[in-house]
Order: sequence, then C-alpha cells, then structure tokens
Amino acid sequence: MIGKSIKIEGTGVYLPEAKSSETIEKMLGIPLGWSEKYSGVKNRHHVTFETNGFMGARAAEQALQSADLTLRDIDMLISAGSSYDYPLPNQASVIKHELRGASFDFPAIDIDSTCLSFISGLEMAASILDGQTYKRILLVSTEVASKGLDPSNWETATLFGDGAAATIIAYDPFEESLVVKSQQKTYSEGVYHTIIEGGGIANYFNNTGINSKDIFFRMQGKNLLRLAKKKLPIFIKDFFDDLPIKIEDVDVIIPHQASSTGLAVFKKMYPFNESQVIDTLAMNGNCIAASIPLTLHHVITQKKLKRGQICLLIGTSAGFSIGGLLFRY
Repeated sequence: MIGKSIKIEGTGVYLPEAKSSETIEKMLGIPLGWSEKYSGVKNRHHVTFETNGFMGARAAEQALQSADLTLRDIDMLISAGSSYDYPLPNQASVIKHELRGASFDFPAIDIDSTCLSFISGLEMAASILDGQTYKRILLVSTEVASKGLDPSNWETATLFGDGAAATIIAYDPFEESLVVKSQQKTYSEGVYHTIIEGGGIANYFNNTGINSKDIFFRMQGKNLLRLAKKKLPIFIKDFFDDLPIKIEDVDVIIPHQASSTGLAVFKKMYPFNESQVIDTLAMNGNCIAASIPLTLHHVITQKKLKRGQICLLIGTSAGFSIGGLLFRY
C-alpha cells in the first residue's frame, strides 16, 4: 500500500508490575548479571492479575483520553497481537467488553502476524479509513509473553515482557499525515524457527502425546539471526527502491525490539546517527507485537517524533516475515 492519508490522534499504554533482571535471575537460579549481558534487558513487566483484555482496555482508555475522544468516536476496534485470553471468543471482542462504558456496537476484529501484528493492523486500518464508514479506528496490541516461557531456557526467560499499547488512527482529509508505504514479505524457510507446538489442531490439548514443554515458546535464535541478516538488506532495498528517500534519511526508526543482538546487527547495516534508531529493549524487554507501539508511544510522548517528521516501523516475526511501514507523523 502506498500513499494513504491517516493521522495518529492519540496513544496509550499499560504496563504491569516491573520485574528487574536481578529478580528474574534470583527466581530462576541464573547468575547475577547474565540477563543484561546476554539479553540486553534490565527491566521487563510481568502480569500478576492482568489479562490481555484488561491491559488492552486500559491502554485504549489512555489513548482515548490523550486524544480527548470517547468510544462514541470509534468506528472499529482492531486487536493486533499473538497472545490471547481464550481461543474463542476473539481477543478484540474481549478487549471491547473490558472497556468502561462499552455500550457501542462497532466491530471488533483480530489481526495476528505475531510480532508484526501492529504494522499489519496499522496497514489495514489505513486502507479502510475513508472519512465516512470508518473515520477512526482503535488499534490495540496487548501481549502476555511471561506465561508461555520455559524457565529452564535462560535466553527466552530473561528476554520477554508483558504490556499493551493502543493507538487511535483517524482519516486525515487535510493530508498532513499519511502512510507513505507499507510492505510485508514472508520467507517460508524460517516458518518453524519460532514455535509453540502445543495447543493448536496439530497438537491439540487432549493429545496424550504432547510433552509438557510443547506449551512453551521456543526459538532457534542463531537461525533467526542468520536469516534476518540475509533477507533484511534485500527487503529494505526493495522497500525504498521506488521512494525519493533512503532509509538513512528517515527521521525516526522504530524496529521491533526482538533482541539486543538483532538490534545491534540492524544498527550496523546503515550509517544511522545515534538518535535515529529507537531502542527500548532494556526497559521493557521483547513484548511481541506490543513492542513497536510501546516504543511509538514513547517517542511521541517524549517528543522525539514531531508532527511532519518521517517514521519507519520495521521488524521481523515468526513465520518468518519481515515488514515495514513508513509514515509521516
């Protein structure tokens, strides 16, 4: 998709209880300092009582408040994420139910492209916003990663965090803000490099052959990094080929906060300046699809992204996919 006039009117977040690396390390018997050294995470947040629905609703309410809007102004809710409270009903309907005063009957739908779900959701929202049927869409990414982590796998146990972020996307008749371009590609040779084997139809809940570890998230970190290093430069070249700017010219770049190694590799690919690529991994960990909108909220509220500037959202996801969305804020 190229050239669609939309505007980000408000953002909001919800983060549960903070868990320092030291707390995680003591709890799991990991040597002190290991997490920060190898995962790059100093702090992450883990749920205590919260669900995806609860966190997503609180982030959505904050976004509405920041934009001085109410649910009466919303025409659709999109839940863009990979974790869910129930296999059925869909997550968006649960978030909508959790919203205070949610007596409106606007549609609530789900989009799941794992870590790229927010980019996919933003692309879809932009494509259907027309100023008539859809004037404003509430896009919510809410993720609980902590309950699917193998405590014996130090790499994943120290990397992931929980949290939610919401964004209000509106049709902009003045064309001051717009999606410049969005694109996503899936490279199927990496489809099983990240996987949770149990719980779906292939290995259903009552399958007696399921190992208890099949319910945990697993990733082949080295294979993922190798594939990303190979495919990412090709993807970026193709993405910018028909644009009048290069990636080095973008004002603010928000990558998916996948890992410290992945972020370091990306930063070394191009001659970026120090403030160009935003890195929030150390304070939130990898929050799956919520990572990008959490970081987007951060740069907007900290005024690191100003109206009229160009911002690139980019990342990888399970499957294996690479996606990017370039917009003028």
